[in-house]
Amino acid sequence: MRMGRQTSLLVLLLGSSVLTQLALGKSKKSAAFQMAEQKRAVHALNRLAFGPRPGDVDRLLAMGVVRWIEQQLHPEKIDDSALEARLAALPTLRMSTRELVENFPPEQVIKAIADGRQSLPADPVKRAVYEAQLERYAEKQERKQQEAQGGGADSASGSEMMSNHGAEEDRMAAEETREALLAMTPDERFKKVLAMSPEQQRLLISSLRNKRYEFIDGMSPRQRETLMALNNPQQVVSDELLQGKILRATYSERQLQEVMTDFWFNHFNVFIGKGADRYLLSNYEREVIRPHAFGKFEDLLVATAHSPAMLFYLDNWLSVGPDSDFANGIPKRAGHSRQTNKPLRQSKRSGLNENYGRELMELHTLGVNGGYTQKDVTEVARVFTGWTLKEPNQGGGFIFDERKHEPGDKIVLGHRIKPKGEKEGLEVLHILAHNPSTARFICTKLATRFVSDDPPSTLVDQMARTFSKKDGDIREVLKTMLDSPEFWAANEYRVKVKTPLEFAVSALRASGAEVADAMPIAHQLQNMGMPLYGMQPPTGYSMKADAWVNSSALLGRMNFALALTAGRLKGTQVDSERLFGSGVPDDPRQTLTALENSLLAGDVSKQTHDVIGAQLQDPRISRRKLDDPARPPNVGVIEGLLLGSPEFQRR
Repeated sequence: MRMGRQTSLLVLLLGSSVLTQLALGKSKKSAAFQMAEQKRAVHALNRLAFGPRPGDVDRLLAMGVVRWIEQQLHPEKIDDSALEARLAALPTLRMSTRELVENFPPEQVIKAIADGRQSLPADPVKRAVYEAQLERYAEKQERKQQEAQGGGADSASGSEMMSNHGAEEDRMAAEETREALLAMTPDERFKKVLAMSPEQQRLLISSLRNKRYEFIDGMSPRQRETLMALNNPQQVVSDELLQGKILRATYSERQLQEVMTDFWFNHFNVFIGKGADRYLLSNYEREVIRPHAFGKFEDLLVATAHSPAMLFYLDNWLSVGPDSDFANGIPKRAGHSRQTNKPLRQSKRSGLNENYGRELMELHTLGVNGGYTQKDVTEVARVFTGWTLKEPNQGGGFIFDERKHEPGDKIVLGHRIKPKGEKEGLEVLHILAHNPSTARFICTKLATRFVSDDPPSTLVDQMARTFSKKDGDIREVLKTMLDSPEFWAANEYRVKVKTPLEFAVSALRASGAEVADAMPIAHQLQNMGMPLYGMQPPTGYSMKADAWVNSSALLGRMNFALALTAGRLKGTQVDSERLFGSGVPDDPRQTLTALENSLLAGDVSKQTHDVIGAQLQDPRISRRKLDDPARPPNVGVIEGLLLGSPEFQRR
């Protein structure tokens, strides 16, 4: 259903209400009053999870909020097999980086094969993917050669005319082939595609368009991945990573773990669009971030420092000590001290890189006002020289290269770091993890995520004391926060504005959506300004309202909500009438009230209720005609409007 003029007006009214109510919420001070039990349950699900699903509030009340929180703090005790069954359709999420590179070759691997430095795989399925990419690589090189030789405008124009002449015939032939293949079983269809030439495969895949889901229906995960990889192997890795994040946030029973994984990934941000990180992020989130979400902060800090994804993103793998053997061209020798041998040629990669040293202190530990100087940044950068990677584009991991490490003492925050190779970095990480500025910086960010955009200093102080006393134990810090009156203050209820990710996932959960393909949702998040893993600066995405609240953004959220409940998001289904077992009431107002109770636990302002209620006779909402006055209301539209309401956009 496209939005008409009246519905657009309704969207603007609701958007104005969001802005107005947010401004009112910002002016509030901490309340001494605590929430009633039902609101405690809703608050816990909104702050410690990605929002309630149908029936979650009742289940939480039956279990008890305290018991539910204790369970969420120990995710290993929660059965998440239903989620794992969904993720089974995304095999790349379980692959090592090297396996990803082998199965979905990047251009560097294809180039190595084209140059004769690497051989094609023996497995026929893998081989088909490689051969398709080799043909594309050869075409790309041929175009570059023609451009370098300056073929001339006349030649290019003639080639274009010939190309256009055959393009229509190729398209029609590919569509005929597609229809013939659709008549086959999935296995037969897959085998036929593998037997085609790379050019035939390319034409077929480009012809699928709106029939893509029909074409891959019934195929195994590996078969589906292979067909997609024939076109773009790198895209398979990225798409499954994005889908996995949405599915985990939507369906995991370990909700607090997913919230904390999102928090820590954002804190230790890595950008998916940077080279090898397209292949490194899956391992980074699976092996570095998620397992350490509730552990000791120092362990998490060390894990991120060793991570190939972080080393590549902030360029530390290229950092070379100016006085190191490598920079001075001194060849590798075993068991000998440094000598003044005749230097080899200077490496183009030589040079100290301060990116990681700066972000380590400013964004990962101390904070921008944490008491460090530019001299400290340089010294930390010298400490981490030699922390590098072995063939990152081939899936290689962390190595410490002594030859690239800067020799001599370093002074960091007044501490003398004596020469001891890789252990120098571990010593600096220990110092930073136990610095009081780090405790306050991390606890401020946690309180900002879970409590308020401007968290009370008394709460931050209390959390920071726990952080220092408990050796950076993240679970204990969270317990301190969750035991505080500030977290449960009555006027903190539905005050935090959701980020686009939180909004979209909470809408999926509240509506009971069935997501078969999460990529259209990922595309919607990009449209709303929050592409998953797509924040290029190391700051990560903001957790505060002012980054997300504006008229354009609110209209985008409303459009998402209406598309979701109208069934216009491919791969996602919502049964808006699920609440009405005996049929949807003829009275639209009864429908509105029922949906308000289901989606928002009845927490709807009079303004929101009246704005939506005033439009219930609109034919786009009532679905009534003059000759059919009893036709039931359009539940999907009402549900979509409530999902876009001011109350739902806050948690």
